[in-house]
Amino acid sequence: MRVASMLASATEIVTALGFRDALVARSHECDFPADVAALPCCTEPKIDLHGSSRDIDDRVKAVVQEGLSVYRVDGDALKALRPDVIVTQSQCEVCAVSENDLRKAVCDWLDATPNIVTLKPDALADIWTDIQNVADALGAPARGRALIAALQARMARIEAATAEISERPTIACIEWIDPLMAGGNWMPELVAMAGGTNLFGTAGAHSPWMTWDDLRRADPEVIAILPCGFDIARTRREMPALTAQPGWSGLRAVRNGRVYLTDGNQYFNRPGPRIADSLEILAELLHPGRFDFGHHGRGWVRL
Repeated sequence: MRVASMLASATEIVTALGFRDALVARSHECDFPADVAALPCCTEPKIDLHGSSRDIDDRVKAVVQEGLSVYRVDGDALKALRPDVIVTQSQCEVCAVSENDLRKAVCDWLDATPNIVTLKPDALADIWTDIQNVADALGAPARGRALIAALQARMARIEAATAEISERPTIACIEWIDPLMAGGNWMPELVAMAGGTNLFGTAGAHSPWMTWDDLRRADPEVIAILPCGFDIARTRREMPALTAQPGWSGLRAVRNGRVYLTDGNQYFNRPGPRIADSLEILAELLHPGRFDFGHHGRGWVRL
């Protein structure tokens, strides 16, 4: 079995299922586990990812408005690697290589067309479906069921613990800083399981744009910053776009020291096995003193 992964969460799923040695290709975003960096990279972004959040957003929108893809797939390199299975996604055209990108790249593979597994994680239940679909494609359905059961058990223990806590702090999950975007898809479900009250975004729906006035009027008790594709250091560099807003210092979360920077790239933005770690992080942020899974300093820091 030879497997090519076109997105970071898929690489983590394949690895968690016990097929790390079957991976023969990765995307430019695949970086966990660390040793996958040695695999041939078969994708690249068409835009410059340097600059501010606003700069990146402007570049992405310009490409999309022209009807173009944000990513490039090296079809020749993929063909030379002869994968039996390629895992891609159709959930977001701008977050990772899409099914359309991949099918265009392999459309001339007349001699050996690989099995393309397309992930579409709109909500938490879809993540379990995607894990099982990958396991089935790899001929290991039992491994898929076992992995899903283990992750769900971890998460159920947290949900059961938070159900006994009467306090459910309001939280704003910020998925992009400039312009502002709230966390959608599985994020509202994670917030509820972690014992919080989600203020923006709808479970199962794409992440919505929001305004500074929206955030100011909601005045959340907790603000979690988890930009798509950014680590904590990069997120911290982007924060002046928020902290310079009039009224920032008056927000309840700011006054009480409950603004948190998280590694959105490694956790919240990856619908794979570490979704359980993401829930643990949220529980630590929403109920400090009650939960400590050891993610402080690595998964999140206080602003």
